[in-house]
Amino acid sequence: MTSWRKWAVVPAAALVLTACGNGTEEPTTTEDPAEDTAEPTTEDTEEPTDEEPAEPEPDEGAEEEGEEIARADADLVIWADDTRAPILEPLAEEFGEAEGISVAVQEVPFDQIRDLVSVQGPAGQGPDVFIGAHDWLGELAENGVVEPLDLGGAEGDYLEVATQAFSYDGTNYGLPYSIENIALVRNTELAPEAAETLEDMVEVGTSAVDAGDADLPVAWQQDPGDPFHNYWVVTGAGGYVFGQQDDGSYDAEDVGIDSEGGLRAAEIFGELAEQGVVNSDVTYDVMIDTFASGRAPFAVTGPWALPDFGDVDYVVEPLPSVDGNPAGPFVGVQGVMVSAFAENSLAATTFVLDYLGQEEVQLELYEAGGRPPALQSAFDAVSDDPDVAGFGAAGETGRPMPAIPEMGAVWTAWTDAYQNIFAGNDPEAAFEEAAEQIRNTIDAG
Repeated sequence: MTSWRKWAVVPAAALVLTACGNGTEEPTTTEDPAEDTAEPTTEDTEEPTDEEPAEPEPDEGAEEEGEEIARADADLVIWADDTRAPILEPLAEEFGEAEGISVAVQEVPFDQIRDLVSVQGPAGQGPDVFIGAHDWLGELAENGVVEPLDLGGAEGDYLEVATQAFSYDGTNYGLPYSIENIALVRNTELAPEAAETLEDMVEVGTSAVDAGDADLPVAWQQDPGDPFHNYWVVTGAGGYVFGQQDDGSYDAEDVGIDSEGGLRAAEIFGELAEQGVVNSDVTYDVMIDTFASGRAPFAVTGPWALPDFGDVDYVVEPLPSVDGNPAGPFVGVQGVMVSAFAENSLAATTFVLDYLGQEEVQLELYEAGGRPPALQSAFDAVSDDPDVAGFGAAGETGRPMPAIPEMGAVWTAWTDAYQNIFAGNDPEAAFEEAAEQIRNTIDAG
């Protein structure tokens, strides 16, 4: 441990949080997944010069996306976005005083943390601790920039799906603090009864449109196809994206999009397209506007959309069954990770394990971000909130979003497959072509 220094909390950053057009936060684990396919880069693109290195500018943060952020001058440096940083700052201050070290919490846009950690960490300019999404793990772990984190006996204190999500190749890499998944949001005026099955949802929705009471049977974003918001149908039909081992880890050699269940899902989406239930024109904003204006009896979405639903009377419920089987949406998990290049690894690990796993901290993070806590006791404490209970019930059958790097080969191919189906092409052929493209991309490395 380094010598005691003057206390330093150095907030920094222009804030460019992931946000939808109307200012609400979109799902952080899946933000624009189709673009989430780029290989990470650790190369320094600047040509070396003979000039004296300039003194670093004051840490004013990243004004533009991708701009390097100078590591704060402190023994322990934490990177978090502007939603979580204010919660972490008093904890960091308490920890610093207790340990006799300086601690800095730097605000960094959530959607830049992964790339900046990958590039700046090996160069000694990254944080010791950072928040992030579980589906970054494949990239971070393969590149050796994240440190394993042993939760010890506390592992059982968290929702199982949360700890599964932060496990990569059987090793845990983070302390989870929130979960997020989609559910079925029902307009109780247009649809007084819960939709138990997919057929129920379609019947109520199309009847409302036929009666002139609704513009869409279901506000279900695609734009042009959306594997994330469609996955519950795939799992309900018996399909999957990648096979899972007994320990829950994903097997990239087992692509399940063209499995028997996957092809059944393709068939279902062909039928839904013919019925006008899904189409490529429904963007996120269209989904919001249609449901918020009372012109759709259902919305398939996550907690990030609720603030925009205005005065609509709604309930949040599990997604309807498909072919008699429970539907399992993707589940995203956010957590706190320790850099493999941490200057003070012991302090970083101690701070994460001893401070951020507290129930009151998880509740504060829930209040700030609106996502259900990952700690079971904190989740139970807020489960009387009907929205939390609804999304929690929908997530009980969910599957952690695969964190393996091969997931990067999936998004574009599968999105194209949905677009082809909605355009009237053969559904099974569309999924078979997508699966073949994914296998080829994976094989090509």
